[in-house]
Amino acid sequence: MHPRSRAFRANAAKALVDPGLQAALGKLKAGFRIKRAAAVARLPEFEALRDAGKAIKDHTLAHLDAYLETFETRAIAAGGQVHWARDATEARAAVLAICRAAGARTVTKGKSMVAEEIGLNEHLEANGLTPVETDLGEYIIQLRHEGPSHIVVPAIHLDRHAVADAFRAAHRERAPERDLSEPRAMLDEAREELRRHFLAADVGITGANFLIAETGSTAIVTNEGNGDLTQTLPRVHIVVAGIEKVVPTLNDAAVLIRLLARSATGQEVSVYTTFSTGPRRREDLDGPEEFHVVLLDNGRSAMLGGPFQDMLRCIRCAACINHCPVYGTVGGHAYGWVYPGPMGAVLTPAQVGLAEGRELVEASTLCGRCEQVCPMRIPLPAMLRHWRERAFERHLVPTRQHWGLMVWGFAARRPWLYHTAMRTAAWGLAWLARGSGGLRTLPGIGGWTASRDLPAPAGRTFRDQWTQRLRR
Repeated sequence: MHPRSRAFRANAAKALVDPGLQAALGKLKAGFRIKRAAAVARLPEFEALRDAGKAIKDHTLAHLDAYLETFETRAIAAGGQVHWARDATEARAAVLAICRAAGARTVTKGKSMVAEEIGLNEHLEANGLTPVETDLGEYIIQLRHEGPSHIVVPAIHLDRHAVADAFRAAHRERAPERDLSEPRAMLDEAREELRRHFLAADVGITGANFLIAETGSTAIVTNEGNGDLTQTLPRVHIVVAGIEKVVPTLNDAAVLIRLLARSATGQEVSVYTTFSTGPRRREDLDGPEEFHVVLLDNGRSAMLGGPFQDMLRCIRCAACINHCPVYGTVGGHAYGWVYPGPMGAVLTPAQVGLAEGRELVEASTLCGRCEQVCPMRIPLPAMLRHWRERAFERHLVPTRQHWGLMVWGFAARRPWLYHTAMRTAAWGLAWLARGSGGLRTLPGIGGWTASRDLPAPAGRTFRDQWTQRLRR
């Protein structure tokens, strides 16, 4: 994949003037948000379900070691193999070793954000294997050498013309004059292309929405049949999942599944919900000969017991992304890392370090909409504020911002100075506005006034006006 720029501000500036992207993001605002609201309205117990889901994940995280050990024991008893990976390097090595032992040349993959997190495709390609994404959106962006711009709909930034161009460039053995003007034609072409890869693959790799401790099973929730074909046709099935995906029982998984589809796409339930338990048994009609689960830490255990533990409740539904005004304006690629939106702004610094991911911490209005719609009640704004506090303490914020906060703090601790400064600023801004009602330009805050007016103050501070009213 092409390397991404990690500079959020520069990426965002380009995204704002990209007409194709802006058109695609407009559809996002009118799509998932409306569908989710309708699905929630049809389920009177949705809020109670959120409470139940939160309780399940909190309980699991409080006993994560025990449930992971139980999962490992049950998965091995069912004939599977479990591999533990502390970081992306170990996870990639484990997957590559399994592929080499199987003599694999072609690997099919279901959509997996954890595979994106560890850079699995690039690693397999560098070692002589051919990974083929089988989710339609992932397949499209793989042809374009891009990363996903959304964790549920990875190609949401593209229109049908861009998809048609990608197919013509990649499927060169087909007639160049063929009609790809309709989505159905492109879907049929992708299905034909992928079918031969499904049949040729030696190894299939999927992620997991849930790991069930009581049975040693993994579960994937999809809207395409590619997930089932990826894990049943090849001789070897590899599941790559974060350690936080474990839940105690099948009943617990069922509660979270009821939350997942409604929050993600506004569906009552996804088209496919598939549970896998070990390799094919003698009486099974299909399935892999080997079943492997790679459990990835990659900074997750470090979040336990700290201010970011609640983030481990995330079920990757993307509700926070779909409702975020920042994501809705600049899209996913602007974030520069694997996970975009509010959840990415919290996760990325935990995985790559605050020094690397600091800009994402600022990529939020803290409006709170993400927390309102999160099915797991994750306090995303509070965690973003905590990251900002850490950035300030470590002097990672820009010098102007750092000194600005220092000056504000100095004045705020001295009421007489603060009130004098506010009176002076209120009078000065009102004078500059000269009855126009707002300021279109002002030195030092061009980032704000470039796209909006700054309302002019009344000329007196609220404190002064309140004091005068009390004296009447």
